[in-house]
Amino acid sequence: PQIAIDDVAEIARLGFRTLVANRPDHEEYGQPAMADIEAAAREQGLEWVYMPVESGNITDQDVERFAPMIRDAEKPVLAFCRSGTRCTVLWALSSARDHQPEEILSRARNAGYDITGLIPRLMQQAGKR
Repeated sequence: PQIAIDDVAEIARLGFRTLVANRPDHEEYGQPAMADIEAAAREQGLEWVYMPVESGNITDQDVERFAPMIRDAEKPVLAFCRSGTRCTVLWALSSARDHQPEEILSRARNAGYDITGLIPRLMQQAGKR
């Protein structure tokens, strides 16, 4: 979900190494500016990745950009957007080539996200193995 600038120090303290922003800057009134979150992340020694994705419109190209980024990023990674759904969908679709759809659905469900509507796309991505 959306983070505040004050959350960044705690994110670093918890051991995260990379912070990924999947929310476009100024998506909603009152959200912190990405430049401010980036500055806080860099101040804490976190790797910063800005990869904005339009809510409800995650393309195959978005997944193709996300997959190598998440694979190569310093772990652990914390990705955020407004609600966490975009990050979950990007993670799920980029994981489908290496993990079974049932495992992906279960992990998402355990994190509080119902992504059963993604089953056709998960199967499509799994077919690219």
